[in-house]
Amino acid sequence: MKFLIVVDMQRDFINGALGSPHAESIVAGVVAKVKSFSGEVIFTRDTHFEGYLETQEGKKLPVVHCVKGTSGWEICDELAPYATKVIDKITFGSVDLPDVLRGYGEDVEEIELCGLCTDICVISNAMILKSAFPEARITVDGKCSAGVTVESHNTALAAMRCVQIDVI
Repeated sequence: MKFLIVVDMQRDFINGALGSPHAESIVAGVVAKVKSFSGEVIFTRDTHFEGYLETQEGKKLPVVHCVKGTSGWEICDELAPYATKVIDKITFGSVDLPDVLRGYGEDVEEIELCGLCTDICVISNAMILKSAFPEARITVDGKCSAGVTVESHNTALAAMRCVQIDVI
């Protein structure tokens, strides 16, 4: 079975608290990918709560973002109609994601990832999935992903190649 994991395409990462022109530039490509994908599409959503600044992450990244129930937490408008399967995650990578894929009851053959941010959440989820499904083909679409910086995006893509994750 084939899966497309659309990572954290949320307003706060695109044009909100942590948005960037690079993140904005991938939205149309992600929409096209989702619309044409033949397989299961699953979205992840970075999810924080009140008191975020008191968490370990909040102390290291003191920018309130993706607080559950806020506008910035929502999947962007262009992708919201396609986000029928969403996994809320409280950290960079979803440890629940492998079980969700196993729940489909078929062999996991291919998993493609795209989204935000390449160097944080995309790489975290890709590594978790590669560990959980070592024989599945794991691919990251570099053109439909964006990092905090272009340099860190490219570094993350190189790191994923090192662990046999294909980058297209």
